[in-house]
Amino acid sequence: NAGGKTVSLKVLGLAALMVRAGLPLPAAEGSRAGFFAPVLSDVGDDQSIAKNLSTFSAHVTNLARILDRAGPSAMVLLDELATGTDPEEGAALACAVVDALCERGAAVAVTTHYERLKAMAIEDPRLRNASVGFDVERMAPTFEVRLDVPGASSALSVARRFGLPERVVEKAERMLPEHSRTFDALVRRLEERADELDREKRAAAE
Repeated sequence: NAGGKTVSLKVLGLAALMVRAGLPLPAAEGSRAGFFAPVLSDVGDDQSIAKNLSTFSAHVTNLARILDRAGPSAMVLLDELATGTDPEEGAALACAVVDALCERGAAVAVTTHYERLKAMAIEDPRLRNASVGFDVERMAPTFEVRLDVPGASSALSVARRFGLPERVVEKAERMLPEHSRTFDALVRRLEERADELDREKRAAAE
């Protein structure tokens, strides 16, 4: 939460469109960018009273269009995939959609809070986790991207920092299911390993 996920997706899409328009990219020397056509996205809320679409049904309608058009040359950007419904069903749907897009050969970037989708990226060689550092004390992103480490949502920390009563947050912590605690422990181990590798790289460079 508040780590810059949605902005990152928008920047990816903008960069892809700039390449197609022949515009120079604000990127480091030696960077490489692919040529994607089409660039497909589901970012934001497309609910519509006129079309009788709820937030979730509008999202699914857009996903159906994306799946129909996605192919080996496509870039697909999905923000908070399959949210707005039952979390278990949403997580299962998110995994299935990502798998279908991978089968079509599309380049896919997805933001999610679903542990199941993060775990899928750990196990599936077609996928790769990335997370953006977030300083809970300052309530600000660090703008440091870490590959192969799924990010923690930090929802309870954010709730505490923005004034939710402490007793409410503490009760929420006690109500966390066991699989969430297990996944958080896995994330911490991956973060520790990534920190260790960073230290080794810095030491080798020195």
